[in-house]
Amino acid sequence: MSYALTGLEGRVALVTGAGRMRSIGRAIAVELARAGCDVVITGTGRPPERMPADEQAAGWRDIDSVADEVRALGRRALPVVADVASEEGVEQLFDHIESALGPVEVLVNNAAANRGQDRVPVVELETATWDTVMAVNLRGTFLMSRAFARRCRAAERPGAVINVSSIGGKLSGATTAAYSASKAAVQSLTSSMAKELGPHGIRVNAICPGVVSTSRLDDWSGEAWDAYVRSNIPLQRTGEPAEVAAVAVFLASDQASFVNGQSWNVDGGQLTIR
Repeated sequence: MSYALTGLEGRVALVTGAGRMRSIGRAIAVELARAGCDVVITGTGRPPERMPADEQAAGWRDIDSVADEVRALGRRALPVVADVASEEGVEQLFDHIESALGPVEVLVNNAAANRGQDRVPVVELETATWDTVMAVNLRGTFLMSRAFARRCRAAERPGAVINVSSIGGKLSGATTAAYSASKAAVQSLTSSMAKELGPHGIRVNAICPGVVSTSRLDDWSGEAWDAYVRSNIPLQRTGEPAEVAAVAVFLASDQASFVNGQSWNVDGGQLTIR
């Protein structure tokens, strides 16, 4: 006897920040397509010279490559270069999607600021870096969610919002002040929106990944990550993007119809209870 998720066939899903080859966003876009969704993929439109060596070697084309994967699964795909921190840009994005594919019914807020200059002691953290992290991670999630919810409410249409947060928003580690604060705020925003939008049939949940094998791990050596994993993760391995994507697909499905306002850890047991 098999068990299949339902309620996703033919729905339009929007996944932000999904252009990287080794990324959670790409995996979510592909798995939503596999589950039956037509998928809008947004990204910053990185030129090849800004891509890591493995993407350049693979001839990776950012969101266009992900769109090709979606189409190969028999679903419609719409790659769009977008700035989630721009209020005007977000409104234009939703208008464009509705004209091209129809109304968005699943929103995945995955876009995140690049990891790097923000990973310093708070006394050395530049204001501009703080502002960039907050603009993408928090303001972008707010603007995208607000635009989505307004349209759902106006059409009296249910919907699902899935915010990709992080266990970093619960751990709040040293030298991660901007990132941790932004991800904790995303969890709080998730809770508030779930309470407000639930009566309108709009569910809002967050996923909090732990250490996942994406390009965001490239700033440490493999040996350093191995040592961290052995010391902190009960399953003794890093996660795979597809394992996070599987949770996102479930949260978008009918089978998660009574799940609302949660921030679920997908971290191999690094955090429990919280």
